Amino acid sequence: MNRGFSLVELSIVLVILGLLTGGILAGQSLIKAAELRSVSTEYNRYVTAMQTFRDKYFGLPGDFTKAIDFWGYTHITPATCITTPGSGTQTCNGDGNGMIQTTSGVANTYSENFTFWQHLANAGLIEGTYTGRVGPGGSSEGTTDNSARSKFSQALWFPFNWDTSYSGTAQYDGVYRDNLFQFGAYGAGGSPGNPVIRAEDAWNLDTKMDDGRPAYGSVRVRFWGAACTDAANSAALNSNYLLTNTTNGCVLLFTMK
Repeated sequence: MNRGFSLVELSIVLVILGLLTGGILAGQSLIKAAELRSVSTEYNRYVTAMQTFRDKYFGLPGDFTKAIDFWGYTHITPATCITTPGSGTQTCNGDGNGMIQTTSGVANTYSENFTFWQHLANAGLIEGTYTGRVGPGGSSEGTTDNSARSKFSQALWFPFNWDTSYSGTAQYDGVYRDNLFQFGAYGAGGSPGNPVIRAEDAWNLDTKMDDGRPAYGSVRVRFWGAACTDAANSAALNSNYLLTNTTNGCVLLFTMK
């Protein structure tokens, strides 16, 4: 005679399935929390490395004017140096103006944004090997070869300086004056400025590390658009993170101080 499962047996199976499902969800939550923690850990590591470099070499990485005296160069002319692939520790000098940016007098050719990582690696302050040169797409293209990669969603860290108040269609008005780290996804032909993190996760980081406000403080949002905040325009400085949006809509900015 055919015999089916008893209620006790079915109950046991359901309990086991419930435990497995709960374990998977809990595991995913733990992985997500670890990824978020890695962002603040990386940020603190890079700020510490930058400060240690400054104390030892009396200049900022990337902006350092005597880098080639320590680590060699591919070409003595700055404009040629920053476009010529090197080997080993070969690098290029910065202009020493205290800002991580395009080398002075070399139009549309980025250097300090990428020699920043190369100088830190050459000094033994971070792990990895970096080209110190712009990506193959030109302009300010950040790649995994010239920029530090995060454990969070393969985001890239991009150091740069907006030395004057900035007003644009995608940025909050007048709050970007400093050396900053941009935290975003790869963008062909440009800096890593594609959205890489959800509004909820950005709010989580901002609240733990700063003030929880996207337009103010040491953790900010570069893009105020509808996928990240509730701002109606770039002048809405009192906006909030759009926590109902579950897509990756944010690019973050971290001050280097």
